[in-house]
Amino acid sequence: MSRLEEIGDADGWRCWLCDEAVDPAMSVNDPRGPSIDLRTTKSKAKAKAKARGEAGQERLAHRGCNTGKGAVVPEVPWADHLFVVDPAPILASSDRLDRKGGREVMARCPSRADADEAATWLVDRLSRLHPGLDLTTEIEPGGGQFLLILRA
Repeated sequence: MSRLEEIGDADGWRCWLCDEAVDPAMSVNDPRGPSIDLRTTKSKAKAKAKARGEAGQERLAHRGCNTGKGAVVPEVPWADHLFVVDPAPILASSDRLDRKGGREVMARCPSRADADEAATWLVDRLSRLHPGLDLTTEIEPGGGQFLLILRA
């Protein structure tokens, strides 16, 4: 089994950046084809690997998503259909929760239904982004809005 197949199977053949399906039979030269990406930039991955004696975490990405990200820290977007205000950066917040635990306020929502929908989507998205991280959500009302809180 090749490294690409191994990583693709581990990620369920879904791009870790856009969360859409990746076709394993597509050419690796096609923008929608499979590629291997590091969760962090190469310089950060090397520094972490040196400090902890391990390699950077490799993930499956579309060739176009991987190339578009370039050598910068990736941004995992919130879904367009969600009604969230002041959304927190998903990857940075989940990485912090993975390292330290605790809680992070992820967004404000105008209604309880919007908060419930965003919470369901966020836990589902993070289950693929951080498969080993056990997360729960809380929704707290206040000031005519609802805070979406993520807890590890």
